[in-house]
Amino acid sequence: MLNASTTAARLLKRSALRPTLAIVLGSGFHSLVDSINTVTEVSYADLPGFSRTRIDGHCGKVVFGHFGGVPVILLCGRAHYYEGYSMAEITFPIRVLAELGVRSVLLTNAAGGIHPRFRAGDFMFLTDHINLMGANPLRGELSSGKTCFLDLSKIYDDDLNQLLQKAAREAKVRLSSGVYVAVSGPTYETPAEIRAFAKLGGHAIGMSTVPEAIVGRQCGLKIAGLSCITNLAAGRNKKPLSHAEVLAMGVRVQDQVLELLVRFIRLYSKTPLASR
Repeated sequence: MLNASTTAARLLKRSALRPTLAIVLGSGFHSLVDSINTVTEVSYADLPGFSRTRIDGHCGKVVFGHFGGVPVILLCGRAHYYEGYSMAEITFPIRVLAELGVRSVLLTNAAGGIHPRFRAGDFMFLTDHINLMGANPLRGELSSGKTCFLDLSKIYDDDLNQLLQKAAREAKVRLSSGVYVAVSGPTYETPAEIRAFAKLGGHAIGMSTVPEAIVGRQCGLKIAGLSCITNLAAGRNKKPLSHAEVLAMGVRVQDQVLELLVRFIRLYSKTPLASR
């Protein structure tokens, strides 16, 4: 049985920094790592319960550091359900963050644009999601000591979303709101599936984030989600979909990512959430 408190204790011994904000860096968001004033970094391989990711663009380490004096924890990369890991394994790092005393988590990801308004390189903050992954991370949690019957009406925090919107205006970054559709992957969707998801109310689609958001809420964390629309979804894209396209767009928008996230971190530091 994975023990989040044991892993958290190991991390606490490695750094005296005690941030209340953590950011999970998905595909397209790793430029942030190069700009942090690093205090400590620990490979996932050295942390019990952290799964190694085998996907390009996910380097697999925890970084404690500062942006403009603001303490932050970065989870550089994530393990995915489609890699063969269980829901418990891919959400374990979120439980560790809660044990570390983190109060707010920004989950970032690369997503395909379903809604016609999106173009590659846009950003979307999550207002809601549709879970089509075929599994729920709280299945079997009846004896965990935390309720599994969560109200997910407000899973993505309004206050954090307002900070993202203000940060985007300051950075002059194109940011929209929308509903994220989560699927298991690893294959991309068919054009027929995308048409169906659009009718369900989905705006963008990806293969992560939702399990982490659910577990984060169970742990009492405030959650925000931010997608980079790295490509147009099947049927909207005239060329074959590929992970290489996702990574290439991540490189193209890295300056915008940095501006947006650094401004978000600074705005967060001025709120009551930043203090313990």
